[in-house]
Amino acid sequence: MMQRKKWSDLTTRQQTAVCIGASVQISLLVTALWDMWHRPAEEINGDRRLWTLASFVNFVGPLAYFAFGARVAARRTTRRHLFRPPR
Repeated sequence: MMQRKKWSDLTTRQQTAVCIGASVQISLLVTALWDMWHRPAEEINGDRRLWTLASFVNFVGPLAYFAFGARVAARRTTRRHLFRPPR
């Protein structure tokens, strides 16, 4: 059986890769959780609580939420409102 490596056994490049992977994972998780709890329930496919649980699955959960759980919100403003002539 292979013995587990300690952090100090990893090369600097491997340590950097682990840190980058962890920061990407945490960023995806935080972004998905923030989005799903600030988005109206009508704009989420399925139950918000289930998507919250699913988002804790490494990389796959948050990416699945953004791909399948979050509906694309309709544009709330139109160009006409943005460029209204002064009164």
